[in-house]
Amino acid sequence: MGIDYILGSTNVNPFSRKNAMILTVRASVPFNAVLLLGFFFNHNVPMLSIAVPILYMFACNLLLFYVLFLYNFKLKRITLKKWVRSSLISVGCISISVLFSLLSTNLLHLFSQVIYADLYRYFIMDLVKDIVVILIVQISMLVITLSKQEQDAALEQEKLLTENIRTRYEVLKSQLDPHFIFNSLNTLDGLIGVDDDGAHDYLQNFSSVFRYVINNKEVTQLSKELDFTESYAAMIKIRYGENFNIECHIDEKYKEWLIMPISLQLLVENAIKHNVISKNHPLLVSIETTEKDTICVRNNLNLKKESEHGAGIGLANLTDRYRLLFHKEVSITQKDVFCVEIPLIIQKNSAKI
Repeated sequence: MGIDYILGSTNVNPFSRKNAMILTVRASVPFNAVLLLGFFFNHNVPMLSIAVPILYMFACNLLLFYVLFLYNFKLKRITLKKWVRSSLISVGCISISVLFSLLSTNLLHLFSQVIYADLYRYFIMDLVKDIVVILIVQISMLVITLSKQEQDAALEQEKLLTENIRTRYEVLKSQLDPHFIFNSLNTLDGLIGVDDDGAHDYLQNFSSVFRYVINNKEVTQLSKELDFTESYAAMIKIRYGENFNIECHIDEKYKEWLIMPISLQLLVENAIKHNVISKNHPLLVSIETTEKDTICVRNNLNLKKESEHGAGIGLANLTDRYRLLFHKEVSITQKDVFCVEIPLIIQKNSAKI
């Protein structure tokens, strides 16, 4: 039984006046019903003759419940040592009940001396009834307190989980961007002194590409990612010429869908890194959307005998980032061609990210 069940709704602050009233009504109605049944079972008197005293008793019980809940809620909102709070609850609740019993007994005696001639006997009975009220209030407070602690622990765990995912994502992202820069600078170093004009054009393209890299967010439109990938492919063409080609077949309806930045470029770079590129073994990279709301990057296989240093880090990071951020899986297959399928995210779901 949690806070939502007791109060009927999710409450940021369960110890409020409104909730004290809700608890008062929910506790006093069945309590008064039990008292009424017990009274008729033990007393054979006309209903009209005791209507006023019974309504008076019900009103007193309602007020006592409300005052006790307010008193306990007030102590919950104050920072106190555990033993101090326990002492104040015990002494305060008993004092309030005794005062209520004395007051209600004397007032009811004035209204109905015939039915309740024995004032002391009624006071004891009323005091016992109020002690039961105290027990009901304290049990309710215990349930609410335990439920709130459980709720707070769940929220804290969710917060820690979210922060952990965010931290892991940022670490993976920080690993990926330098990975791209490192490989691009290696390519530029290979052109300098061999093809200075090509190196100049490469540097211009690299400037545009790097601007995209440092400004990227967690998601971007597919159209922007494709433009970036084409700029990167132009850099590669400077180095490999006609030995490297890239083809794009994109359904127009997916142009505004979302994708993780630098993901297509990483897959193109991955194909270049793992395969021999020469006149006898040209590399063809194909990028196309599918009916499964994914985009597929595939390339023919002319695998190098030895993988380059750090091979697989970028692709593994991309897979982890998609799993963490989108809760979706990147599909990787290798037969006659190497194919990686990346899920595309529709625009209306971007707010959840």
